[in-house]
Amino acid sequence: MAKKSATVFFCQECGYESSKWMGQCPGCRRWNTFVEETVSTSKKSAAGSRGIAAFAEKGSAGKAVSLQEITLGEEEKILTHIKELDRVLGGGIVPGSLTLVGGDPGIGKSTLLLQMCRLLAEDQHKVLYISGEESLKQIKLRAIRLGEFTEALQLLCETNLDVIAESIKRERPEIVIIDSIQTMYSEEVSAAPGSVSQVRESTGILLQLAKGLGISIFIVGHVTKEGTVAGPRVLEHMVDTVLYFEGDRYAAYRLLRGVKNRFGSTNEIGVFEMRNEGLTEVVNPSEYMLNGRPEGASGSIVSCSMEGTRPILVEIQSLVCHSNLGIPRRQANGTDYNRVNLLMAVLEKRVGVQLSDCDAYVNIAGGMKITEPAIDLGIAMAIVSSFKNRAIADSVIAFGEVGLSGEVRAVSQAKQRVLEAKKLGFTICVLPKVCADNLEEIGGIRIIGVSTVQDAIDLIR
Repeated sequence: MAKKSATVFFCQECGYESSKWMGQCPGCRRWNTFVEETVSTSKKSAAGSRGIAAFAEKGSAGKAVSLQEITLGEEEKILTHIKELDRVLGGGIVPGSLTLVGGDPGIGKSTLLLQMCRLLAEDQHKVLYISGEESLKQIKLRAIRLGEFTEALQLLCETNLDVIAESIKRERPEIVIIDSIQTMYSEEVSAAPGSVSQVRESTGILLQLAKGLGISIFIVGHVTKEGTVAGPRVLEHMVDTVLYFEGDRYAAYRLLRGVKNRFGSTNEIGVFEMRNEGLTEVVNPSEYMLNGRPEGASGSIVSCSMEGTRPILVEIQSLVCHSNLGIPRRQANGTDYNRVNLLMAVLEKRVGVQLSDCDAYVNIAGGMKITEPAIDLGIAMAIVSSFKNRAIADSVIAFGEVGLSGEVRAVSQAKQRVLEAKKLGFTICVLPKVCADNLEEIGGIRIIGVSTVQDAIDLIR
């Protein structure tokens, strides 16, 4: 019987499926994200016809069990020996997990995973690296600068998921790397590799292999600004862990952020520095971010943000000058633009600082992107410092959330923030009065609690 095909429209952002083209996606409310794809209707998809039980032990399919009947093994997490990566993963690799590593092309995803494979192979873990983008010789050239590899690491260049599944079942490795999911395809789907249908179907097959065989699989996914390639956002609900590489490819540092983790805390970050020999860990990110900070300059202050369980100190810079334009120019790099406008409105209304005829530029030095409200107080003090052209002492650090009434609201984990500031040599900490009242006395650093943003501004001499 001849195959029947149908035309379906998919949203490239969220995977919403429709029988007709629409300008705005009802699922994610994004515009112009629908693409047309031809799908086969005569066959069931691989993910639908072969469930996870197809790869599980015989006799376990279709049988319901009570919670008391389930026994937990003594399987421990596999350490990658890259401390920053282990931190983001929640302590190591969980056997049978499916992890998505996303990021812009060239950001360092393949380099980090190849370094991880090298260390795992040295620890006698069987690793299979499957590449659909590079040949074996290209991988070898990249691996030479990373160090020596043992025979526990096996390489395979293949894009057909049926061949890959057979290789995995035959070799039975502990860890599998798929680089990248956009190059993989299943013959059951008529769409081109990289389309929403192929990416979703390929991930479904890999999910069955990971859960059925107890193999940890890492999937690499590319993200493009144009959205022409199906990004990993479609897959986030299918995988156990989602890691994103952030940072400018031309900058020295990279941030690995965990945005979803079923086995650990979310929003953890790992900081790496790109060098000729690959990615190296940054042991103290706060010290790294504050390198090159100017001394005695107005419009500069250090604030503290919590990234997961780790406090990170960042320098907030502001430049405020009189505008010759009818509408003053405002710009924010590394933080929310609308939040900066809101804080400037609070300063004008509650503190009396006339900023309506001034250009204002706010920057998080080092290229960090921070949206936590705890840096509000630092932004406000930096703006006033630049406006008055009065420098804030280099030994001062400030953090706290600013409300619309000008009040400084409490933030979480204040003690950890203060201890991190003390460790880096700061002697004065400006924080919400509510947090200061609940803090125990910490030697070596002076705690100043402020209840309003006006109290904090008064500290700028």
